[in-house]
Amino acid sequence: MPRSAKCRRVCQLPAHCRFAPEQPAHGEAVELTVEEYEAVRLVDYLGLNQEEASAQMGVARTTVQRIYAQARQKLAVFLVEGRPLQIGGGSYALCPQESCRASAGPAAGVPPKTERKRPHENRSHL
Repeated sequence: MPRSAKCRRVCQLPAHCRFAPEQPAHGEAVELTVEEYEAVRLVDYLGLNQEEASAQMGVARTTVQRIYAQARQKLAVFLVEGRPLQIGGGSYALCPQESCRASAGPAAGVPPKTERKRPHENRSHL
């Protein structure tokens, strides 16, 4: 009998929970859990490594690695097949620190590895 999933700590809920291409393909929406969203946010958006993300989420590094891989697979299906994407559900607890949820940056004092600009900020206008 497998043991129940440990609750993952999430410090920022998604601002937008549904995405769809202009001409969505037929089929069910891709379901991304909140903890999968959090793993992508921490690793890809904030630039944390998996060890730092695991400390942030309160789980083992291998758990973050598995959650992150599942999220990337679902994002690939969304992009390649053109199916709608919906974020919701999962096994998570919202971080109790108010400062954590109020800031757009990393929570619990974990700084991002590098300060990165958004791609559109680097464009020069000709």
